[in-house]
Amino acid sequence: MSEPGVITYDRANGVQKAMRTIAATGPGSWVFSRTMHHVDKPIAKATRGKHTLASLTTGLPIVSLTTTGAKSGLPRTVPVIGMPVDGGLAIIASNYGQTGHPSWYYNLRANPAAETYVDDQRTKVTAVEATGDRRAAIWDQALQLYPGFRTYDRRATEREIVVFVLEPA
Repeated sequence: MSEPGVITYDRANGVQKAMRTIAATGPGSWVFSRTMHHVDKPIAKATRGKHTLASLTTGLPIVSLTTTGAKSGLPRTVPVIGMPVDGGLAIIASNYGQTGHPSWYYNLRANPAAETYVDDQRTKVTAVEATGDRRAAIWDQALQLYPGFRTYDRRATEREIVVFVLEPA
């Protein structure tokens, strides 16, 4: 069951479905992984955190996640897909199916305290890895939202894609 305001794949419009499909391809993943965060930040700033290019073009629920750098100790903010689930907000460390985990994964491993920014609201959270049945249920829900996660999972053969739940601190 999808949350209000979250557009599952079957309810996405043609442009949103096309963008989600392109993002799941090898070339699309390569381009988006290297460019999207650079484009998303100014749009998020201009819209006071209400939108990113990804949220506008794909209909995916994008949130700003601020972690503490594992090596630097400095705040690091990145846009991620944030899916409402029981107990918090799920985020999936798919990294477009690349070999390694995304940087924010290492940051949360080193320091699970983080902050989200959604609709002008900042929330302090603690990242907890979802495992077992909880992970499976979230993964199934994520595939309803963005089937591209399945492609990323096939591509990331050397690692399991980790699912975190950001629980209110």
